[in-house]
Amino acid sequence: MSVHFAFHFKKSGNTAHPSTAGDEGGLFFNGDNGATVLLIHGLTGSPWEMGFLAKFLHRKGYTVVCPRLANHGTPIEIFKKTTWQQMYRSVRTAFLELPDDHGPVFVAGLSVGALFALLLADEFPDKVTAVGCLSPILFFDGWNAPKRRFWLPLAYYTPLKHYFFFKEKPPYGIKSEAIRQRVHQYYHNTTIDNMGDVSRYGYPFYPVALLYQHHLMLKYLRKRIPYIKIPTQIMQATEDDMSSVRNSKFLYERIGSKTKEIVFLENSYHVIIADQEREKVAREMCRFFTSLATV
Repeated sequence: MSVHFAFHFKKSGNTAHPSTAGDEGGLFFNGDNGATVLLIHGLTGSPWEMGFLAKFLHRKGYTVVCPRLANHGTPIEIFKKTTWQQMYRSVRTAFLELPDDHGPVFVAGLSVGALFALLLADEFPDKVTAVGCLSPILFFDGWNAPKRRFWLPLAYYTPLKHYFFFKEKPPYGIKSEAIRQRVHQYYHNTTIDNMGDVSRYGYPFYPVALLYQHHLMLKYLRKRIPYIKIPTQIMQATEDDMSSVRNSKFLYERIGSKTKEIVFLENSYHVIIADQEREKVAREMCRFFTSLATV
């Protein structure tokens, strides 16, 4: 989900364990058109958030795989210690285990998942046919981003990063009032010691330690963006509450791809794969991938 949180200091005590472990429980749909799409969910999220998009692409014949990022769904004391390299390795492993039928392979991700998709495109330019970047987040500059984010550099380089969390607050990256209310019912009553089924719904708390990992990953990725040459589609809401359209424009202007496009959405917030224009997102991605699958 998104990262629109109030500042919170973790109390001592035991952390409640979620219902399942974190490295399993991804989504898989076997298609019949010979092409495969690897979908990557967002940081603190779960494969379930990609469900609508996965099912749409599968109905169009694609084999769709959405793995669970490393340590997602584990107790937060484990989760907060996860490095960006561990998360990327879990994506990379899933990519290398995709069905080997020699058809086109597409990779797409949401938010920080979009950045992992770009890392795959950079590492495997001969295996990735195209990449889809949904609400890419290179800067936390949306209209509902944490107001105290200017404190983050201090936390990054001190032990504070292990003890501070941001908590999700409305609108949760969702413009649809009906969907937002369902998310609110889950997040509203959660505490740092009782977060419910994070393996399905994602974490209502966002560890500052993982914001630091995002920061470290970006230091590497920004240097690689000009060298990514494969076709790239970028989609973002103009009202994205977590990251402004500066993110998409920055990526579009610097990526080395000759075939590239931006699709802006006018009636959504950050989590565009679950919001009011989710069907448009799915149609646009399918159009872009299908045009390249037949080249």
